[in-house]
Amino acid sequence: MNEVILKIQNLSHSYDDNRLSLKKINLLVDKGERLSIQGPSGCGKSTLLRLIAGLEEPHEGQIFINEEEVSSPGFSVPPEKRQIGMVVQDKALFPHLSIYENICFGIKKSTDKEQIALDLLNLFKIEELKNKFPHQISGGEKQRVALARSMAPNPNFIMLDEAFSALDSDLKVSIYDEVLEIFQGKNITVILVTHDTEEAKILSTRQLNMDNGELL
Repeated sequence: MNEVILKIQNLSHSYDDNRLSLKKINLLVDKGERLSIQGPSGCGKSTLLRLIAGLEEPHEGQIFINEEEVSSPGFSVPPEKRQIGMVVQDKALFPHLSIYENICFGIKKSTDKEQIALDLLNLFKIEELKNKFPHQISGGEKQRVALARSMAPNPNFIMLDEAFSALDSDLKVSIYDEVLEIFQGKNITVILVTHDTEEAKILSTRQLNMDNGELL
């Protein structure tokens, strides 16, 4: 029997201008699954990720992580306590921190930060970047650092919101191969939002489409 890591029940959300962004979303994500969600701009993909991350509170429905409720109307577990890794399009690396310090940032004090960071630098083949700063490295290298940082705290799952969209097509292909090998090797659960059909085919084990706030 598969272990469900994320469960969403009857999730709906709207904004202050009464614009409905999500309608009765129901979704189960198994541990180790790589789920992609595609759809046109404004269909609710990023809003769904924000709700899962705890950056928005739903107007209706519930979200469970590892069978524990984390969101419902009037109730929300803080984002930092949900143990979710997230990578967005602009990477959001801290410019004043070295690559090593960026990767260490979210690791709990009680764990061996140095060994975890070194293992991830090695895993992503970016050991030589350890003492550099974000402005000194390329877009592809920033992507690897952002992914390494998202994995450092050993999250329940990782969410990628158009994380590869700023890269050129040739670079994307090489990164897809590397990232897929890591995801498979570590059995990492991934939720991927993308406009790129080819990206979804390569990186995901299940593909869903969203339109007008609904999963199709």
